[in-house]
Amino acid sequence: MAKPLYKRVLIKVSGEALMGAETHGLHAPTLKRIAADLAAVKKLGVEVAVMVGGGNLVRGAMLAKTGIERATADAMGMLATVMNALALDDAIKKAGATVRTLSCVPMPTICEPYSRQRGRRNLKAGHIVVLAGGTGNPYFTTDTGAALRAAELKCDAIFKATNVDGVYSADPKSNPKAKRYDKLTHDEALSRGLKVMDAAAFALARDARLPIIVFSIHGKGAIAAAVKGAGKSTTVIP
Repeated sequence: MAKPLYKRVLIKVSGEALMGAETHGLHAPTLKRIAADLAAVKKLGVEVAVMVGGGNLVRGAMLAKTGIERATADAMGMLATVMNALALDDAIKKAGATVRTLSCVPMPTICEPYSRQRGRRNLKAGHIVVLAGGTGNPYFTTDTGAALRAAELKCDAIFKATNVDGVYSADPKSNPKAKRYDKLTHDEALSRGLKVMDAAAFALARDARLPIIVFSIHGKGAIAAAVKGAGKSTTVIP
C-alpha cells in the first residue's frame, strides 16, 4: 500500500460536490461516500482539515446579481457553508472518525468558533477538522479560505477536489484536445493563465509555498488515492 505523501493536509470540498447528481442541496449517498473517504485518509495517519463550500445551497456572488447587497449575499453564502459542514460532521462521525467543526462565523450554540490554536490542537489530537464560514469576510471565496487556513494550520499541501482530474490547458468538456498537466510550478500556472484557484487563493498558496494538488472527487476512494499520489491529478508546486 502506497504511503501518504504529506503528514497534514487541507482538503477543499466544494458545495457542488456534495449534491451529487442533484441540481441543488445534499445527496445523501455522495455525502456518505465523501465522509467515508475522509475517514480513510485519517486512517492512513494523515492529519486532515476540510474546507467546505456552500454553492449547492447559496452562492453569494450569484445572489448579489439579483439585487441583494454583495456583503449580505456573501454572509448568506457563509451560512450555507456552515450547514454543509454540519452535514459533513455528522456523516464523518457515522463513518467512524472523530471530528470537530470550527466556524469563523461565531455561532457557539451550533459549533465551536474557529481559532488557529484550536484548529492545530484538534488536528494534533487526531480529529478531522471541518472548517466552516470561509474566511468569515465578504468578497472572498472558500478557495481563499482554504489557502488561508492551510497556511495558518501549517498544512503541508492543499488538495482541491474538483469535477475534473487535474489542471488543463483549456476546458476539457468543451475542448477534447485540451492538455492535462501532471506537474506545474506556481509561476507556470500564472503565466499560462490556468484556472487552479481564484487569484487571491493562488497568491496566498504561492506566498506560503504550499503545493496544490487538483484531482477529481468522483469515485469511491478518490481523496485517499490523491493523498497517496495515486490516480490522475495535477500538482502545482512552489
